[in-house]
Amino acid sequence: MNKRQAGVLLHPTSLPNSDGKPGQLNEQAWRFLDWMESSGLSIWQMLPLSEPHEDRSPYQAVSAFALNPALLPDDWSDLCDESDFLAYLHNPPHWLDDYALFMAIRKEHHLASWRDWPHDLKTREPKALQTFAEKHQAVIQALKRQQFVLHRIWHKLKVDANRKGIQLFGDMPIFVAFDSADVWANPQQFRLDEDLNPTVVTGVPPDYFSKTGQRWGNPHYNWEVMQADGFGWWRDRVAAALEDFDLVRIDHFRGFEAAWEIDASEETAVNGHWVETPGEALLDALHEDFPDMPLIAEDLGIITEGVVALKNRYGLPGMSVLQFGFNGLPDNPHSLDEQVENSVTYTGTHDNDTTLGWYNSLDPGTEYWVREQLAARVGGLLTELQLPSKMPWPLIAAALNTVAQRVIVPMQDWLMLDSAHRMNVPGVPDGNWRWQFGWEQIPAGLEQNIKALIERTERMSQENSNE
Repeated sequence: MNKRQAGVLLHPTSLPNSDGKPGQLNEQAWRFLDWMESSGLSIWQMLPLSEPHEDRSPYQAVSAFALNPALLPDDWSDLCDESDFLAYLHNPPHWLDDYALFMAIRKEHHLASWRDWPHDLKTREPKALQTFAEKHQAVIQALKRQQFVLHRIWHKLKVDANRKGIQLFGDMPIFVAFDSADVWANPQQFRLDEDLNPTVVTGVPPDYFSKTGQRWGNPHYNWEVMQADGFGWWRDRVAAALEDFDLVRIDHFRGFEAAWEIDASEETAVNGHWVETPGEALLDALHEDFPDMPLIAEDLGIITEGVVALKNRYGLPGMSVLQFGFNGLPDNPHSLDEQVENSVTYTGTHDNDTTLGWYNSLDPGTEYWVREQLAARVGGLLTELQLPSKMPWPLIAAALNTVAQRVIVPMQDWLMLDSAHRMNVPGVPDGNWRWQFGWEQIPAGLEQNIKALIERTERMSQENSNE
C-alpha cells in the first residue's frame, strides 16, 4: 500500500436503511466498500462501534468492548452457527460475561444506572449475581449470541475491506461512561468513593468556545492501580480495538499527558485543575504489545509541549482540520501552510459543520479570502481534472494536495451537503448522531471525480492502481 492515502469518514449507522432504522452491517456495508474501491478511497474511518446510551452518542457507551447490537442485520439470527457459538462460549472474550450480566440487570431495572440498582447487585455480591444469572439465563445467552454474531460479521467485513486495499480506522474515547459495564465490573480501576460514586469527573477548562468549559462527567481512572497491574485493562482494550481495526484514533490524546479533574460536586468545569497522568508509562506498555503502534493521536485544541513530546516519542500521527485553518493567525497548525507529513488531515470532523455549511456561514470578507486562497492553490488542479469548482471541492482538493500522509473527508463533504446533514453539534443534547445518506444522493460521476483527484495527488492504494 502506498504511503499516501485518502479516505472517508462515515459511521456505519449512517449507511442507508430503507426501514428508517440506523444503518446496519448488511449488504449496504459491502456496497459501501465497493463504492470506496471504485472511488480509489483506501481508509474507512468511523466513530466508536460501541453501544451508546439513550442519547445515541457513541462516545458515552455501556461498554468499551462490546459492539452496538443496533448494527446487526435484520436476519442476524440466521447467521449464528450453533457449534461455533458454543466454541465461542467455551473460550469467550474476557469482557463478555460481565457485559451480558450488566446489560441483563440494566434491562430488568428499566435502564437505570447501576448506581441505582439494589445494593447487592450494585456491589457485585457473588450470591446475588449468581441468583440473577440463573433466573435470567435466556436473556444473558441472547446478549452473548448478539456479540458473537456481530464480531463474526465485523471480521468478515474487515477481511473483505483489506482485500480491496481498504483499511478500517476506528475511534477510541480516552474515558468511559460511569454507567458502563467497565466501571461496574472494575470499580477499583476508577476514582470512586466508598459508595461507588465518582469523586472527580472529566472535562476540559473554559476556552474561547465555552466560558464554563465542558463537564463531561466520566469518572477518572485510578492511575496508581492501573500502573501497579501493568495497565492490564488498557492493554486488553487496545488489543480488542486492533482486532477490529487497522488503525485506531485515541480521542482526547491530551489526557495521556494531563487530564482536567473536576470535583464531582461541581456543576461546571470552571473549578477543575490539570493533573498529570502516566501516559508515557502506559504508551511504553502498549508499545511492548504493539511495536508498530497503529494509533492516531487526536491532538486538537490547546496542546502543550509535553503532549507534543509524548506524541513524537512514539511517532504517532496527529490531526489537522482545515476548517480551523483560516483565522489568519501565525503558526496555526490547521492552516494549509502548516501541514506536516506525519498527520491525518481533515476537511472537517464529525463535530464540525459540513464544509459547505461552514463556508456558507463565513462573513463576506472571510469567505472572499478563503475562496481566493483556495483558488490560488488548487484552482488549476480542479480545472485540469474538470472537477467542480464550487465548495467543498476546493477544500477537498487542497487537503488531498497537502504533504499529509493521510487525508480523510467526511461523506457529507464528498456529497456536497449543507448544515442540515451534520452528524453532531457539540453541546446540543438532542438530534445528534442520526444522519444517514441515501444512494440517490450520490451524483453521477462522483466515483470517477474522486478517483481522478486521488490519482493526481498520488494517494491511490496499490490494489486500485493495478486495476
